[in-house]
Amino acid sequence: MTPDERFAQLGLELPPAPGPKGVYKPLVIDGKHCYISGHGPYLPDDNFIIGRVGEDMNEDEGKLAAQQVGLAILSTLKANLGSLNKVKRVIKVLGMVNCTAGFQKHPYVINGCSELFAKVWGEDKGVGVRSAVGMGSLPQNIAVEIEAMFEVE
Repeated sequence: MTPDERFAQLGLELPPAPGPKGVYKPLVIDGKHCYISGHGPYLPDDNFIIGRVGEDMNEDEGKLAAQQVGLAILSTLKANLGSLNKVKRVIKVLGMVNCTAGFQKHPYVINGCSELFAKVWGEDKGVGVRSAVGMGSLPQNIAVEIEAMFEVE
């Protein structure tokens, strides 16, 4: 099964590909590498999931926010590459969680995105290296921000 077919089977909705909220490009391709700028949990209605994990939402809600970031990243990939099938593998994911000082389950939250990528590209090609860190704040009070790097055809 192709990545596009796997995604279709998940029954999830892609938001529109988000445009930049500052002076940067959402995606840059350099040779066989595709760099994705930090994306937030962008919703189909043009809003974001906002709030701090550990204060405004629990870790499960944070994990769903991270999945929503993954969907926004998929949307950017599809809009720029035409198909998820053009991604050969996930290389790196950096996940940032807007959370309280005492929150410690950053990897659990970012699994929301990582598990989505594993379902789309498979356990081998859909899982790359990763960092998951906590932040005192994120732009517009978004719950999660994730940037990623992929290998493309």
